Amino acid sequence: MNTTITYRKASENDIDYLLDLRTQTMNPHYADSGLPTDRESTLQRILYQFDKANIILLNNEPAGLLKINKAADKTEVLQLQIDPDQQGKGLGRTILTDILKEASTERKTVSLSVLKTNKAQHLYADLGFKIVGEDDHSYFMEFSER
Repeated sequence: MNTTITYRKASENDIDYLLDLRTQTMNPHYADSGLPTDRESTLQRILYQFDKANIILLNNEPAGLLKINKAADKTEVLQLQIDPDQQGKGLGRTILTDILKEASTERKTVSLSVLKTNKAQHLYADLGFKIVGEDDHSYFMEFSER
């Protein structure tokens, strides 16, 4: 990928962008899972741990969202959404690979959850994530080199 990926903290000014991004990237999966897709439910998902939200910038242009929680022993990818115009170009793989490299250096486990209707689960499996649990709608996955 011959581009520059940077991040900036999300702010209230990003809410409209994030609503649009989430509506495009996640609502189809929520609908397929029989989960709510109304504006209020979507907004609540955006605001969940908003202090950990970062706008992904590709050559200084917004290209998605990374919401990540880094603890002493574990890194949790809370939300990763790539703008539909940038999907399929390796951006998500690059971001996750960077997260995995950092976590490996620090001997941390990386965890995430993915809706069972979301094909991103194949990317996660390709990167070495293993399913460690599930509920009605999601798989819980972890990556650990231990």
